[in-house]
Amino acid sequence: MQAEIITIGDEILIGQVQDTNSGWISRHLNQIGVRVKQVSSVSDDREHILQALRLASERADIILMTGGLGPTKDDITKKTLAEFFGTGMRRDNEALENVKRIFARYNAPLIDTNIAQADVPENCIVLQNRNGTAPGMWFDHNGKVYVSMPGVPFEMQILMEDEVLPRIKDRFRLPAIIHKTILTAGIGESFLAAKIEAVEDGLPPHIKLAYLPKLGQVRLRLSGTGTNMETLAAEVNAYAGKIVSLVREYVVIEEDIALEKAVLTYMEDRGLNLSVAESCTGGFLSRQITQIPGSSNVFAGGVVSYSNGLKKKVLGVADDTLRTHGAVSEATAREMVEGALHHFETDYAIAITGIAGPAGGSEEKPVGTVWIAVASKTKTTTKLFHFGNRRAQNIERSATNSLVLLLNLLREENK
Repeated sequence: MQAEIITIGDEILIGQVQDTNSGWISRHLNQIGVRVKQVSSVSDDREHILQALRLASERADIILMTGGLGPTKDDITKKTLAEFFGTGMRRDNEALENVKRIFARYNAPLIDTNIAQADVPENCIVLQNRNGTAPGMWFDHNGKVYVSMPGVPFEMQILMEDEVLPRIKDRFRLPAIIHKTILTAGIGESFLAAKIEAVEDGLPPHIKLAYLPKLGQVRLRLSGTGTNMETLAAEVNAYAGKIVSLVREYVVIEEDIALEKAVLTYMEDRGLNLSVAESCTGGFLSRQITQIPGSSNVFAGGVVSYSNGLKKKVLGVADDTLRTHGAVSEATAREMVEGALHHFETDYAIAITGIAGPAGGSEEKPVGTVWIAVASKTKTTTKLFHFGNRRAQNIERSATNSLVLLLNLLREENK
């Protein structure tokens, strides 16, 4: 079963709005056994939309569209769909009542353009949108399913979860599908592939292995399709076990979650807390950590100590250390992490100091030089990294590698 996603809107094509809908839809379709064959973006232009629909109908069984359902003149998706299907328009009473409720809630006047939000092509099943004025629409035409949804992400997501995905599962006979993710860190994609080559070569045709690299991390995703969910799950898990046995030292967790979530979960399960001292990462690590719901159960906080003055005043880094070794040095990283551990009174701490770039490097310490330290009350570990000359990547790599070092220390001390 194959699907195509069409996003509609000039704002996407000019980069004013980022298309997050396609990725979200693709993930959720994949989970029920529907493969996305293509993602297309088109402008708010009648002929462009019609052409995209014609092409999609030749490639896919399910065509999902987002955008172009607003009340303004540039939102032409509904009328274009009516033209594509050769049908007229009708006013849906339930959709109109929904529009009235929303405007009454905000004590706002109801004008003709808002009322027209309830107008839909005659041949559609209306998917009521309780979170906005634009209803979704389901079309079953010539053996194909077409779905049109609002472009607002949270409106689209709720419609997908409540209406579209259940309808797709009822409408089509879908295969059983199983995904198993293994998160690794501290090893490059090519080295990882070499270590697990024998297992990969032995996979049966219905189980695929994908490498999903990110700076400092590689996710391995095994995907199996079949007819019996239990049998398939056992088979996929068996191959996952073989992979883990070959690269166990690099495995963070056997779940599809973020590295920072894995570290926080590990610490929370053991009643441990964490503080950080960031220099070249400028709070990036703290932001990554605090994006995780419930992070406050582990993360006490920290300091962004860009200047030497703050390193001395807040973290207790010795003036002599900075004068003799410099801010980017093993000695400074060590004193930063031990200062954070002491002053913030946590079980573990991370410190990062380096040269993110693009300027500030020297022959002795080029751009991309980063010292990372992690510490507990009984042990401090430091490591020197030489990244590239791209600032954003250096910052992200530093944060990722600091979490890997912390996880290694946690596992060493909390077996």
